[in-house]
Amino acid sequence: MILVGAGLIFVALAATIFLPKGDIPVQGNEELGFTPAAVNYTAPKLNLIDVGGDSVSLTDYRGQVVLVNNWATWCPPCKAEMPDLETYFQAHKDDGFTLIGISAGDTQEQVAGFMQAYGITFPMWLDPDESALAAFKTMNLPSSFVIDPTGTVRLAWTGAISLENLEKFVTPLLNE
Repeated sequence: MILVGAGLIFVALAATIFLPKGDIPVQGNEELGFTPAAVNYTAPKLNLIDVGGDSVSLTDYRGQVVLVNNWATWCPPCKAEMPDLETYFQAHKDDGFTLIGISAGDTQEQVAGFMQAYGITFPMWLDPDESALAAFKTMNLPSSFVIDPTGTVRLAWTGAISLENLEKFVTPLLNE
């Protein structure tokens, strides 16, 4: 055990001496450099149930700019981005924009409780079998996709979104 401990101390010291100093760029929100990928493909046809138990379809939102946010109640970056998503939704819901949160695997009770705790007012859909993740060809949470009024996915994000990046990348689509 003493040899193992000494070895770990040696590795830590060597890393401190030989690894480069300074900031290491990390992808994350605006402060950390997360930006969406520009994409161009037809939005998938999604038919799910919302948190109130009603059938909903992504095609019902044609004519609007839609941000689909795949998330889960247990996901720390998902929780972190929710206040910015709600703020952006409130600022732009009258501008031809909607935001749809799609909860991957959570129950109706979990999602309703989360919405109440975080003050979420945008539409929230349930995805018990993670079909939305499959439809958007991702398994990452959070992941977001911005769909233009014609039903074309124009932006794709993996990771938490900041309010600054929403304004920078989504707002111009509202003005097209």
